[in-house]
Amino acid sequence: MALKYKRILLKFSGEALMGSGDFGLDAGTLKVVVSQVKALRDLGVEVAIVVGGGNIFRGAQIQGSGIQRTTGDQMGMMATVMNALALRDVIESMGMTSQVLSAMPIDGVSVGFEANSAKKRLADGEVLVFAAGTGSPFFTTDTAAALRGIEVDAEIVLKATKVDGIYTADPMKDSSATRYSFLTYDDVIQKNLQVMDMTAFVLCREHQMPIRVFDMFKDNAVIRIVQGESEGTLVAEGEK
Repeated sequence: MALKYKRILLKFSGEALMGSGDFGLDAGTLKVVVSQVKALRDLGVEVAIVVGGGNIFRGAQIQGSGIQRTTGDQMGMMATVMNALALRDVIESMGMTSQVLSAMPIDGVSVGFEANSAKKRLADGEVLVFAAGTGSPFFTTDTAAALRGIEVDAEIVLKATKVDGIYTADPMKDSSATRYSFLTYDDVIQKNLQVMDMTAFVLCREHQMPIRVFDMFKDNAVIRIVQGESEGTLVAEGEK
């Protein structure tokens, strides 16, 4: 089957890497996530990844401690670097080439992000893991995903979550909640749906970057998406 998307930005939270634990990284979960990346690469899809750091550190942990918000955000950025390094190694253990590109370059650990270089690396088949968010405090990794996706000319931002799309209400709390298969950017704003933080969402809207929210751990979901099949919820301009 022909590919609908040949270059994607895959975004998932650090918590997604914890498995059934409540802190850190789960080896089995890492392998499951990276196996999905390998399946994409085997199809010829160019893959860039943004991962959060909430499995290691969250700013809420230090509220009232005397540590400044800016410092806390920098600590969170460092947590994403740790996750990115783990992902890179597992990616390479599965026979792919990978590189960590960080908004906070660390000599001997990662290299700095530069859009043209990143696009060339993707075209050459490398799996890129973007770390340290945007490099600035007060911005989430959702915003980093939107920004990096736009900068590297990704065709879509795929946001992996714990549920299979965007619902009318929290399906974990409301059994009557129903899933949207398609929403326009205006729909999301009018319905006050929490797709991603507003800065990230506005970036995607202004650059007409489609967003698809889906369950990363649903078998073959990401494969179905790049082949143009319906999975989760698509947010885009105009008609589906």
